[in-house]
Amino acid sequence: ALLHTFVFPTFQQYLKCTETLYHAELEAVDFRNALEETRKKINTWVEEQTSGKIKELFTEGILGSNTVLVLVNAIYFKGKWTSEFKKEDTKERPFRLNKNQTKNVQMMFQNGYYNLAIIEEPEIQVLELPYGNEEGGELSMFIFLPKDIKDNSTGLEQLDSALIYKKFVEWTTMTKMHKQNVNVYLPRFKMQESYDLGETLQAMGMLDVFDPSKADLSGMNGNRNLAVSKAIHKSYVDVNEEGTAAAAATGVTTIFTSSGMPCVFKADHPFLFLIKNNVTKSILFYGQCTSP
Repeated sequence: ALLHTFVFPTFQQYLKCTETLYHAELEAVDFRNALEETRKKINTWVEEQTSGKIKELFTEGILGSNTVLVLVNAIYFKGKWTSEFKKEDTKERPFRLNKNQTKNVQMMFQNGYYNLAIIEEPEIQVLELPYGNEEGGELSMFIFLPKDIKDNSTGLEQLDSALIYKKFVEWTTMTKMHKQNVNVYLPRFKMQESYDLGETLQAMGMLDVFDPSKADLSGMNGNRNLAVSKAIHKSYVDVNEEGTAAAAATGVTTIFTSSGMPCVFKADHPFLFLIKNNVTKSILFYGQCTSP
């Protein structure tokens, strides 16, 4: 990720920190007299950093002439599966949107040995699909698939209510996951979303920084005359046979035996997914697929 800063006069210490800690570039622009040109310039930088996947991060009207600072963080990830899905095995199959509705999707398939966990509470399967040339590499996608749809919801409500970061970490550790012979069914999917995170961050307790009377960002310029006005996030994820392009416990684990028929992991109903760095344990992207 690269932090790109379009700024007004600031403390040298702050600028040094952004450069040292975030490898940030610094560029001065004119929000007052060239607002539209500046907006397009920032959007062009984001588009270039994400290989054209994220366009128009800032739409018209988001920035104003009273804007004095924009911090932009852009990350682009493109990974190939360690074991790619064969395109000839992709077939049109039904995907259950909820208990009563289905749609036909392009469902990928392959058989192989994958790390799999079965969690009893809540009832889910957790599958690891690694990226890179070797098993046990740095990056993986983890898919959290509810056992079934229990009512007219998407099936994710019960899982969402049970999830905290601690459980994410626990369910995706190698002590919980075991390599199994698995028939994997996974739909192709592509999604792009844009979010205004202001209300979300304030609901999480980040209040003062959005309030001009309380915000204290004096570490940037020595004055308490700054406040955050907008927090915009835009994401893009494309999952196919080759891999992924992306531009964000209680219960007992049951171990399958290696004998007999392969386990079946069939993502034919809504699921959660995340892309995780297995070395740092950090989550790079997280989302849910409810309608491929």
